[in-house]
Amino acid sequence: MEKIKVGIIGCGGIARGKHYPTLKKMDDVEIVAFCDIIPERAQKLCDDYGNPNAKVYTDYKELLKDESIVAVHVLTPNRSHSFITIDALEAGKHVMCEKPMAKTAAEARAMVDAAKRTGKILTIGYQNRYRNDSRYMKAACEAGDLGDIYYAKAHAIRRRAVPTWGVFLNEYEQGGGPLIDIGTHALDLTLWMMNNYKPKMVVGQTFKKIPGGPGTGNAWGDWKEDEFTVEDSAFGFIVMENGAVISLESSWALNTLDVIEAKTTLCGTKAGADMRDGVRINGVKYGKQYVEKPNLDVGGVAFFDGASGSKPEEIEARVFYNAIEKGTPLTVLPEQALVVTEILEAIYKSAKTGAPVYFDK
Repeated sequence: MEKIKVGIIGCGGIARGKHYPTLKKMDDVEIVAFCDIIPERAQKLCDDYGNPNAKVYTDYKELLKDESIVAVHVLTPNRSHSFITIDALEAGKHVMCEKPMAKTAAEARAMVDAAKRTGKILTIGYQNRYRNDSRYMKAACEAGDLGDIYYAKAHAIRRRAVPTWGVFLNEYEQGGGPLIDIGTHALDLTLWMMNNYKPKMVVGQTFKKIPGGPGTGNAWGDWKEDEFTVEDSAFGFIVMENGAVISLESSWALNTLDVIEAKTTLCGTKAGADMRDGVRINGVKYGKQYVEKPNLDVGGVAFFDGASGSKPEEIEARVFYNAIEKGTPLTVLPEQALVVTEILEAIYKSAKTGAPVYFDK
């Protein structure tokens, strides 16, 4: 079987740590092009992961001219997700774009429109959906075990883990700090579990309270205060059209011991569930309160063809390429990722204006 030829646009940390190692393991995929505005970075990745004939680019538009390339991974800073993705779709490529979908809701909507217009596949890198605990909790939600889920918490809290490399602290490049970086994962999980993508109103607040400089106790070293142009924590309260509410918490640096990231807590009419220790389901049976904790380390069903027992990022890639090769459904739909971006943008807007943000019906 002829391998799918793939181009990589953006050769930074997420490429090196997640996408390249994953694609290298796939027998039906061949990385033939590497693009980065820093040529040495693209060349290094090409040397490590490319085939002998792989090409290196500094202009992604030149890469897109290669008609043999079927799919591209867009792994650049958030600012350029939208226009690179749209150009790739218009060039006839299928696209895996890293999270968040875009800096703004308008950009994300343009990406959805481009995918519909071109008929090409577009998905977003929310790999936490493929964790064992996430898949189990989603199955419980789909089976109706929790009943009507009317209250949820989206958790993305770090005590001192500010990313001090790349452009994470740059508002122009990223659009924000922990809310758009890790809060996006927690919100995506929560909306997906609830299967509720109709927000009505959002109120939010952002903070920049923890000083930089020497002695921050940060996991990745001290940050420079003058380079930190985004929030260090952000919080939102989301009301959905059906009356359900979601509390979203995110931080890179917060004086708390309640550290929990890329997880959700759900409260329904029949039962509740959280991810604080694997998965815990709580409710009442036979007049008594109960807590159930499934063993997620034993066996399990191959939820995704060709990806049984794989890491979340490996399942994510397998689902994307199965969709290309076999026409099987995506797990992360661009329309869902758009709603995540709309809500994040509304939280930032509410924090800036001091007023609630309402969504048009």
